[in-house]
Amino acid sequence: MHFEQLNKTGWAQTYLLVDSHSKSAAIIDPVYDFMDDYLSVIKSKGLTLTHAIATHTHADHITACYSLRESTGCEYAMWKDTACLGVSHYLNEEEVLMIGSIPLKIHHVPGHTNDHVLIETPSHLMTGDFLFTGEGGAGRDDLPSGRVHDHWLSLKRLDPLSGNLLVCTGHEPPGTEMKSLEWNRENNPVLNMDSFEEYSAWQAKVTAGLGSVSKIKTALPANIFAEIPEDIPWMN
Repeated sequence: MHFEQLNKTGWAQTYLLVDSHSKSAAIIDPVYDFMDDYLSVIKSKGLTLTHAIATHTHADHITACYSLRESTGCEYAMWKDTACLGVSHYLNEEEVLMIGSIPLKIHHVPGHTNDHVLIETPSHLMTGDFLFTGEGGAGRDDLPSGRVHDHWLSLKRLDPLSGNLLVCTGHEPPGTEMKSLEWNRENNPVLNMDSFEEYSAWQAKVTAGLGSVSKIKTALPANIFAEIPEDIPWMN
């Protein structure tokens, strides 16, 4: 199995997973800004992109999942109850999605959004905005369909998972080294909280410091309606 993070700039993380034997590939949480780069990688490596997967409805960037489906004919996969249009493969709880010979197990973890999933491979755990690395904690729960209490309850879904899995998150400062789930169990503050009240207070403090999401009024409608706007302010 070949696995790499594709985006060269910014905080958003996009992952390429390849079955080395069949050259079948999946891209997880692709960002529209880097569409040309993704298509170039697929072509240069001689890959067949079978799936573009969004861990959740993004509010801070436009997903490239629908555009990749249009360009390559791959499946656009999201949680079965997502509000997003253009999805061609709806994921179910504990579903095992095969990328060649590589199993991707799906875990529904509402909280950051109500359609959020974890994607578990034999060696990696892609957490989107559900869980960040170490002090990063977890994604904010004050955006559309976010629910603080649901996020707190969903953290328990991590308990049965192997500590050896490498946690690959949806956002980090450039250069952040991804760590194992066991390391995060020791170093991530939200995984060491004893009560919902503690978690809720932490969320309130973090959210107050973050402020508004600057791209949400462009990104969220684009992702829900699977339409690329004519004017994307940050790409001009």
